[in-house]
Amino acid sequence: MHKAIDERCLPPIREALSVLGGKWSFMVLTHLSISPQRFNQLRRNLDDISTKALTDTLRHLENNGVIHRQVFPTVPVTVEYSLTEKGKDFRTVLIAMYHWGKTWEKQQDVDDQDRSMTQFE
Repeated sequence: MHKAIDERCLPPIREALSVLGGKWSFMVLTHLSISPQRFNQLRRNLDDISTKALTDTLRHLENNGVIHRQVFPTVPVTVEYSLTEKGKDFRTVLIAMYHWGKTWEKQQDVDDQDRSMTQFE
């Protein structure tokens, strides 16, 4: 039974990972789920990301229809990124990841505390 489930689940999961691309996609989508942002806002919010990595991530997500890039005719040009319907649909995954992280974060904290306490015994 589990093998049949795995065989059906793997192709859509591979497709989802292909659409998402690299490691920064999750964090970019998280920030854009909060509000639309300009390039430099995103770069500041993702303080460990290089300009090239952010540019590549945004292009990949835009090419896959997950985010929308809107150019405003200002001087200098302003570009704002927001989620498309496809991107907004991904919020359910982000919420599930949040709950999973909170659940296991608590367990890890308890495990770490238990280990710390046994060092003093």
